[in-house]
Amino acid sequence: MALRFLIVGAGAVGGYFGGRLLEAGEDVSFLVRPRRAAELARTGLVIQSRLGNAVLPAPRCVLAEELAEPFDVILLSCKAYDLDGAVTAFAPAVGPDTAILPLLNGMRHLDLLDARFGPEHVLGGECVISSTLDAEGRIVHLNEAHTLLFGERDGRRSARAEAIAQSFARANFDGRLSEAIVQEMWEKWVFISAAAGITCLMRAAIGDIVAAGAADLAKALLDECAAIAARQGFAPRPQVLDRTRHMLTAPGSPIAASMLRDIERGAPTEAEHILGDLLRLAETRESAPLLGIAFAHLKAYEARRAREQGKTG
Repeated sequence: MALRFLIVGAGAVGGYFGGRLLEAGEDVSFLVRPRRAAELARTGLVIQSRLGNAVLPAPRCVLAEELAEPFDVILLSCKAYDLDGAVTAFAPAVGPDTAILPLLNGMRHLDLLDARFGPEHVLGGECVISSTLDAEGRIVHLNEAHTLLFGERDGRRSARAEAIAQSFARANFDGRLSEAIVQEMWEKWVFISAAAGITCLMRAAIGDIVAAGAADLAKALLDECAAIAARQGFAPRPQVLDRTRHMLTAPGSPIAASMLRDIERGAPTEAEHILGDLLRLAETRESAPLLGIAFAHLKAYEARRAREQGKTG
C-alpha cells in the first residue's frame, strides 16, 4: 500500500523533497497558503537542479482549513520561528498511525512535537541540501547534495521507517534510514551552529574568512560547539568532527550559512533556535565565548530589524 505524504510547505526544502517524491509517482499533497497554491496551480512545481530538472504541473495542494483526514507521513520543513503556526495548521492531518518527520535544525522542535502529538508519532530527521526559491517561485538547487536522513529516535528499524525508506528509494534524492539519527542531528547542530556563527559574525564565506587569516576562529568556534554537545552526551564522532573542521577551514570555499543569506536580504533568522539554544546548554557563558559573541551579533541584527520595521510599519 502506497504511503500518503503531506509536505508542510512547498518552499526550497519541502518543495524539493516533496517534488522529488511526486516525480517518482508517490502520493503527495502540499499544505500551503493560498498565495503559494495559486502560484503552483499557474506554474506547476518547478525544480532546477544539475541532478535533474523537473516540472510537475498542478501538484495537489491543500489549505489548512481543508484538512479533514489523516496522512501516513507528514514531512515538516518549516523555519523554526514558524513551527507553532505550522503545527496548528497540520494538526488535523495527524491520525493514530501518522509519522511526523521534521527536518528542522536544532533539537527544541522535538520537545514541542512530543508534547503536542506524543513521542510515538515523531521521528528524527535532518537534511543536507542548499536550495532557494527564485523570484518566480522555482526551486533552485544550488549544489550536488540532496540528502534526507531519518529514523526512529531509539534506533529501531521499524516497519513504518522501512516503508518510508522504500518510498524514498524510488525518488531522485539520497534518502537514508539511520539507526543513530539523534546522534546525527546533534552533529549537524554542531556544524550548522559553527558555520552560521562564523559566517554571520564575519559576514563572509568560509574561503574569505580563511583568506583573512581567521581560520583559527572558525576552529575555535567549532570546538566550543562540540564541547557543548559532548556535555549533553552527544560528542561528535571523530571522523565527523575532522570532516567538519576541514569544511570550515577550506581555502577558497564558497560555503556560507543560509542564515547569512537571511541577513543579507533583511529576513528573520533562526539564531534563537540554533545558536541560542546551544549556548543555553553551555556549562557557562565563559566556556563558549565565541558562540556568545556570534549569538549577540545576530540578536543585535534582529533588534535593528525589528526597530526599522517598526519605523516603516
